[in-house]
Amino acid sequence: MKKLRWAIDGELWELDASTPRTLEGAARAVPGKALPLGLSRGTKLFRPSQIDFMQRFMAAAFLPSYTHDLGVTIQRVLSIPVSENWSALLLGQFNLRKFLSSLKENGGGDGVRKRDLKSIGKLLLDKSLYALGFSSEVLLTPDDTLLLSSDSYYAHNSSSIPRKKAVFHHKFPHHNLTVDAAWPALFVDKETGTYWDVPFSMAIDLASLPLDSGLSYHLCLHHNHGSPKQFQGDPIAQVPASLFPGISAKCAFSYGKNVDIWRSKAQKLKMVQPYDIFLSDPHVSASGTVGASLSANFGESSIRLVEDAKDIKHLSYHNPTLKSTLLGDIFASVSFTAQHGNFQRLVSDLTRFHVRMDFPSGSKFLSGATQLAQDLLNSHQPSPEAVKMICPTTSLSLQQQIAGPFSFRVDSGVVIDFKDKGWHIQADQPVFAIEYALQVLFSAKAVAWYSPKHQEFMVELRFLES
Repeated sequence: MKKLRWAIDGELWELDASTPRTLEGAARAVPGKALPLGLSRGTKLFRPSQIDFMQRFMAAAFLPSYTHDLGVTIQRVLSIPVSENWSALLLGQFNLRKFLSSLKENGGGDGVRKRDLKSIGKLLLDKSLYALGFSSEVLLTPDDTLLLSSDSYYAHNSSSIPRKKAVFHHKFPHHNLTVDAAWPALFVDKETGTYWDVPFSMAIDLASLPLDSGLSYHLCLHHNHGSPKQFQGDPIAQVPASLFPGISAKCAFSYGKNVDIWRSKAQKLKMVQPYDIFLSDPHVSASGTVGASLSANFGESSIRLVEDAKDIKHLSYHNPTLKSTLLGDIFASVSFTAQHGNFQRLVSDLTRFHVRMDFPSGSKFLSGATQLAQDLLNSHQPSPEAVKMICPTTSLSLQQQIAGPFSFRVDSGVVIDFKDKGWHIQADQPVFAIEYALQVLFSAKAVAWYSPKHQEFMVELRFLES
């Protein structure tokens, strides 16, 4: 999931969330409801390429995954040689749960013992057990990449919609330009955990590369077409305003600063390479970011955005005749990281803690603070709505070495339950993972994670993450 991706991609931009619900293995994050900051394409190896790497270098014959609607599926990739600058991959997915269920139904109580190879072969010809995906990546120039993909599903379920995608990526000095079109595009609402399909979505995104400290900016032009449709099986939820048909132009500027509170100067083990070079320095650090954003929206989405933010005093302008809205806001983020160990020894050499608090809307925070101050001055009980508006979006992460390159990690949001007068603090959408560091690649790892909220399991390959 998104929470397994850390600071190298930037902390304030919406990143793709990993999910096994599609062959692509990713879903776009729904932009924030009060003031969408837009689309940011984080650096990530394409899903078929991940599987191809694991087959070639990790002896992984198949990669398993799990979703509550499909059950257990296994995937394998066939590489199609084209040329030095042009690669093509064919991804096949087999629904293992459905196959075993069909085997049991047709074999009575004895199951496989009553079946011969011919009848099992007949079951394997059932198209509904399979899904196929084709992807092609062309290196146009050393700085230009074009990626095309098409997925086909034969089962009749919520994931069976054929999907197509085209992505063009260009590297400027200290900048990245991405043009992305998908039909349909899969989005996930980070607040409710609900998945949405938008019939057509396109984005042009220009962003400065993330820096440890300094000024950065982000520009995005985003177009949605067609009515959003919720994934079957997910709890009924309200459609996010930013997914309705319309065009939005967004820009955001931010300034960030990282501070080392303490960093170990002790010598590392000689002639012993760390399992992950990014996790080899014990330290305690803090970082902060402040910024401002402006969003111009046209179409049905602009009307919905105004309705969502009607109780918040924004820098805003709305023209009902032209169906256009201009919204401005400020945002901030604060994070704290502490690490013990160099991740070199076999045991007890890595413990890492990370907490981040985001304030995505300064206007919302000021509105809540004003209402809370009025309640206190009038000797009234603080309203849950006001407290909720000033509370930051908080996430925690804890990583602990198990043995050698293996480590356990849990990432979770933290929310306050305002339904109860006690206002209990509870975990929100936790994700549990086992990571295997690929020491020979300096900073790469295979990650097997499970999300109880989404009832999803997936095995992935990650590079350059801390």
